[in-house]
Amino acid sequence: MRPVTSGLERSRDWLDARGRPAWLVAMVLGFILFWPIGLAILAFMIWSKRMSCNGWGRRAHNRHAFRAAAAPTGNAAFDAYRAETLKRLEEEREAFTSFLDQLRQAKDKAEFDQFMASRRETTAPEAA
Repeated sequence: MRPVTSGLERSRDWLDARGRPAWLVAMVLGFILFWPIGLAILAFMIWSKRMSCNGWGRRAHNRHAFRAAAAPTGNAAFDAYRAETLKRLEEEREAFTSFLDQLRQAKDKAEFDQFMASRRETTAPEAA
């Protein structure tokens, strides 16, 4: 049995499937028809982070990809291969994100050390 979704949820999913341009067109049309509608769409886009570049489309894409990947095909050999491949890809993704986190931490530490060194240089002559 399918859960009943509201018209707003279906509209949101429909716009998400079409990407940022669809959201922008909806916002502009909202401003043209009745400015509070456009303002509400803009506020929703900002609040839900649909205007950010990082995660655009990933939520909807990941949701649909997960459903498709989780459904068994009936071929046990292929299902086992797919499960192993997905597990390996997930491990690689986790390793890569931890690598990126380490790079960010190293960059932050270098910037902080540079700040502290420049601060010491400016405060050292005053103390003397």
